[in-house]
Amino acid sequence: MAKVKTGLSKKLLTRVLSVYFILTLVVTVGQILTEYLNAKNHIQSELQTLKNTFSVSLTRAIWELNNPQAVSIADGLMALPIIEGVQIRDENGEYIANKGRTSPQADEIITTGIMRDHAGGTFGYSFPLIFEFSGRTSHVGDVTLYSSAGIIFGRIEVGVFFLIGNAIIKTAFLVFLFLNAFRQMLTDPLEELTQQISEFDVDRPESSKLHLHIEDENELKLLQVSYNELIDDLIDYKQKLRVARNELTQANQRLDDQNILLEQEVAKKTASLSKIMLDLEQQKDELIVNQRELRQENENRQYIEDELRKRNNELADSMETLNMAKDQLVESERMASLGGLVAGIAHDVNTPLGVGVTAASFLQERIKVLQSAYEDKTLTGKTMSAFLSEAQQTTDLLLSNLNRASDLISSFKQVAVDQTSEAIRDVDLKVYINEVIQSLAPSFKKTKHTINVECPDDLVVKCAPGVIAQIFTNMIMNSLIHGFDENPAGTISINVSHSENEVFIQYQDDGKGLSDDNLARHFDAFFTTKRGTGGSGLGTHIMYNLVTQALKGTIVATSIEGQGLKYEITFPQNINI
Repeated sequence: MAKVKTGLSKKLLTRVLSVYFILTLVVTVGQILTEYLNAKNHIQSELQTLKNTFSVSLTRAIWELNNPQAVSIADGLMALPIIEGVQIRDENGEYIANKGRTSPQADEIITTGIMRDHAGGTFGYSFPLIFEFSGRTSHVGDVTLYSSAGIIFGRIEVGVFFLIGNAIIKTAFLVFLFLNAFRQMLTDPLEELTQQISEFDVDRPESSKLHLHIEDENELKLLQVSYNELIDDLIDYKQKLRVARNELTQANQRLDDQNILLEQEVAKKTASLSKIMLDLEQQKDELIVNQRELRQENENRQYIEDELRKRNNELADSMETLNMAKDQLVESERMASLGGLVAGIAHDVNTPLGVGVTAASFLQERIKVLQSAYEDKTLTGKTMSAFLSEAQQTTDLLLSNLNRASDLISSFKQVAVDQTSEAIRDVDLKVYINEVIQSLAPSFKKTKHTINVECPDDLVVKCAPGVIAQIFTNMIMNSLIHGFDENPAGTISINVSHSENEVFIQYQDDGKGLSDDNLARHFDAFFTTKRGTGGSGLGTHIMYNLVTQALKGTIVATSIEGQGLKYEITFPQNINI
């Protein structure tokens, strides 16, 4: 008993101290987190301040293509205590310097200063480098400065140790006060109470009353009074129980005599009724069993009918949902390929337009110089000759780049409109195939792959051009992603011929090809060899549906593993609406 009561006081003390420990831990962690965030914000401010220190010299170095100077500036930044890494990129996203702990940057143009967190406990501040000349600005690259959590902890290390030490001292002092108070007010009185209660004598309850040395009027004092009153009541109940026990003994004796007489009479009556009751119970049991079997059979039949009806309805709903999901996935795949064209064309158009803007700015500056010389009457034949030569070179550069941008936009516009339209029109197949290939050029820009097209001139087919664009886009991108993933310099051959009203297309690459098992499932929906790395398994399935349904033709795929993949497509030259 003493062990149990002591355990109660310890549990109470443990819970009180646990709450205090948790509160102290939460407050200390919060203070440390506040110190960390303040230090991090201060370091971020210092990173932003560094921008004004070196951005001008670094911008001029990149503008003048002085990469060694840019790398030297990066080395100087790495010597600063708060710098963990430096990344300097030019206007095309190519790294000029990549030092220290850095993270790969996304292929995007940074137009304003931004702060980002990176993996590995680092964070960086990125800002653009803008070169100003003749009142105009030009984006020449961007810089990312990296710092880390280790530098932050180095700054707040002393403050953290002070907070932890302060919390430990306060906790130790409070534990001492609580232990002393619990011992005087709870543990000692409980041990005395437990000792006296454990000496309780059932035969002499008057000698088992409590006599505690408690001066305060508290719950333990009230417990002592209540316990002693309970002992007094117990003494009274024992006396009453003794009298009632004697009376009960006499009554039981009289009942025993009456029970003997009743049992003899009941035995006679029971003997005559037993046989009748046994016969009735047997007949009743047989009837109940028959009724239960019949009811169970009816319930089973009804359950089976309801379950079959429910399963049929679920199957019909599942088929409808599956067909809708399949149509949506096919449409999403077509829109995804169009989105890829948009991203690639936008990137390629940006370069000639940027060169055109630079050339126009240069020409405007030379015109202002010529006008100033003319107004000051200092214009000479040599100055005029130099201006005409520079103007001719600048306009040639401007026209060539604008024509290049115009060609890219025209090709993309035609292909994009066709892919989102199902209208049937006459299509010059050779010209259209080249337009599709040109719209896909950004995907091949950084590779050594080549595409060879052999198609008769003036071969005109009547069909929905978006179908042709989607088929060739899927075949070419399938070769690039799946066939050439291990071949840095692949070759694609497209051979088009026609006979009477039939068009024959033979498409072949020299990629890694397909195994017999994969070739057998090549046109199945959701089948892909790139599961988990971006492959949806709908590209070849869409090709098969477009050829067989939209073009009303046939498509056959053949392949030998390690020797490439070949498609043979046949469809009518004129598709009737």
